[in-house]
Amino acid sequence: MFGFSEATWLWLAKAAGAVVGSAISLAYLLPSGRRDAAIRFAVGVACGVVFGGTAGRKIAIELGIAGHLAPGELVLMGSAAASLCAWSAIGFIMRFLGAGGTNEPRHETKD
Repeated sequence: MFGFSEATWLWLAKAAGAVVGSAISLAYLLPSGRRDAAIRFAVGVACGVVFGGTAGRKIAIELGIAGHLAPGELVLMGSAAASLCAWSAIGFIMRFLGAGGTNEPRHETKD
């Protein structure tokens, strides 16, 4: 189309899927601040780029559609899913540690 190699298209699909996965997850799990948003976005994009191909292949095999999708579609789907899952996991972990990971002493009630 524009003279790019297939490897370039796959890298673009990985990057696009990772960014889209992070953006979608922002809609349902809002960050508590800028630092939280930056950390989760960076982790989501990194996981989407690194695990995009593997996740896309696994999802396609599980759904039985591996033979019907082009490599770019597999990578795009996988990187979006990996990014979405990573963002969600980091969000839940940060909220858990923020709520239950404080160093304050617990107040016990006596019955």
